[in-house]
Amino acid sequence: MAELTQTQVNERLAALPGWRRTDMGGKPGIEKIFKTKNFLAGLGFVTRIAVVAEQLNHHPDVTLTYPRVIVQSTTHDVGGLTDNDFELARRIDGLAE
Repeated sequence: MAELTQTQVNERLAALPGWRRTDMGGKPGIEKIFKTKNFLAGLGFVTRIAVVAEQLNHHPDVTLTYPRVIVQSTTHDVGGLTDNDFELARRIDGLAE
């Protein structure tokens, strides 16, 4: 899997409202904050994210707080962003709808 160029990252972010660039320990990543109704709803959302992450074999960093879930993704193997990060983001957005 090849690391995406800045232009490619910008194009993919433009198609994913709410996602933004973030720094993940010195590596470029993407992040989105999802508001939840309550802690239990957030926990259910995190569980659904885990199922998708396992299906894709691409695992984000997830923070569960009240009343939100913060999702961050990078491809550790390449030290940056790949198509895997954006496919995961698209699938997570679908779970939140």
